[in-house]
Amino acid sequence: MPERVHVVLVATTHPGNIGASARAMKTMGLSSLRLVRPSGFPGAEASARAAGAGDLLAAAKVHETLAEAVRDCSLVLGSSARQRSIPWPEYTPREAAARVAAAAAAGENVALVFGRERSGLSNEELALCNGMIRIPANPAFQSLNLAAAVQILAYELRLALLDGTEPPPEEAPLASAEDMEQFYDHLARCLEDIGFYDPEHPRRLMQRLRRLFNRAQLDQNEYNILRGILAAAQDCARGRKEKDGS
Repeated sequence: MPERVHVVLVATTHPGNIGASARAMKTMGLSSLRLVRPSGFPGAEASARAAGAGDLLAAAKVHETLAEAVRDCSLVLGSSARQRSIPWPEYTPREAAARVAAAAAAGENVALVFGRERSGLSNEELALCNGMIRIPANPAFQSLNLAAAVQILAYELRLALLDGTEPPPEEAPLASAEDMEQFYDHLARCLEDIGFYDPEHPRRLMQRLRRLFNRAQLDQNEYNILRGILAAAQDCARGRKEKDGS
């Protein structure tokens, strides 16, 4: 199961943090590291801080965007200490680990996403996540090192995986992050076609809908049903326009 769990570091500015994160992962049995636009990688500093986890660095996959890095994952959880204007589903490390372990046991690919050292994940990046993990650090001093955050979540996940809890049966595989991006694009076009959504005045509509569907976690059957509904709604809207035009 651990090979289905992918640690994703977004725009890491200090290469030593990449190496230290790889070391934290390896001590807890995780091996898949994905990097989004890393600075100074590969390099000597990352290798030195890896201290025996150089194989994880050698196998790390580098991506240009977070969407590309998580496209094959059906559960994406982002670590963040920042409060958001639109609340996102939030989990403690232990709660998140239980969800990740269950998804991995069910054969799903899972991503644990960590943001920049200074600013974390952007709202656009968090919109790609099904939920947010908040480490309950001291409110007066929440400056947690990136590798330390990776270590905490990796430790909780190892406990959950060793627990061996059986996942609930799934009727169908979950929709992947790539599937969901196609769905959101289709949803926006459909809402525009039926006159419900104005891209010039979005009013955070799509952001709120992303939160709704990311929280729900569509399976493939539900995904296909909703795509069919959107297509039918678009056909009706086009037919009505053609009738009015004639």
